[in-house]
Amino acid sequence: MTPRASAAVAVLAATALLGLAPQAAAAPGGPVPQPQAATAENRAAAAEAATAPGTLATLSRFFAREGKVSPTAAQPRIEGEAIPVNHLSPEFVAGKAGAPVARLEFLASRAVSSDGQQAALWTARTEAGWEVVNIATGDDEFRYARLGAAKLPGGTVFREPQIDAWYVAGGSRVLPLDEDAVRAVGAEGATLGAYRARVARAYGDKLPGSAYAEGGAAGGYAEASAEGGVTPVAAAAGGALALGGGGVLLALRRRRAVAAG
Repeated sequence: MTPRASAAVAVLAATALLGLAPQAAAAPGGPVPQPQAATAENRAAAAEAATAPGTLATLSRFFAREGKVSPTAAQPRIEGEAIPVNHLSPEFVAGKAGAPVARLEFLASRAVSSDGQQAALWTARTEAGWEVVNIATGDDEFRYARLGAAKLPGGTVFREPQIDAWYVAGGSRVLPLDEDAVRAVGAEGATLGAYRARVARAYGDKLPGSAYAEGGAAGGYAEASAEGGVTPVAAAAGGALALGGGGVLLALRRRRAVAAG
């Protein structure tokens, strides 16, 4: 499995490499809540941010970072509309009545270079409006959205970022979409109740407001690595990352094989 390059935004400062806007979740005033749904208005705002001249210039440098293509020849373009990307909800982990299994974390736009490279632009609502907050190689967000729709039409595709697992949930079932999810819930999936019991055991003592979080272990960012990726500052026991209080968790991620079926 190869690393998934992630050009993340440093806390309260634009990254020197890509010059993207800072993620508002790190602002002194606290996290900027993301909308509950990807409305047409939100998608339009994300599309505008993704296709802005400055974003395309940044994409040219991103695609050229390994010398596969020159910045001038990269000619990046945005294909299709922005899609919602959901992550496991802390409220669900905490057992809050009526809480959905996942919540909207950001919108993703597919970027393609002239030589066929692909990347996902992560766009989120910040204090300054909708902005691109990260660029990640590959097409994970779009591929799993497609796989989830085929496996469980009308279901909610979401990622459990602590173990980089992708699922689709609908009705009373949670079904795996990749090998990490299969290891977590089995090839046939799990009931929603069984899944909540598992994530409650794994992360229930690491939620916002917990002693773990109050100790500063549930948020923040590490310095950028030599490869240009970033990793979360702290990890929970067994390498599971703590659930943050909101906003986008930026991390170097690995490509995952898709579960059969």
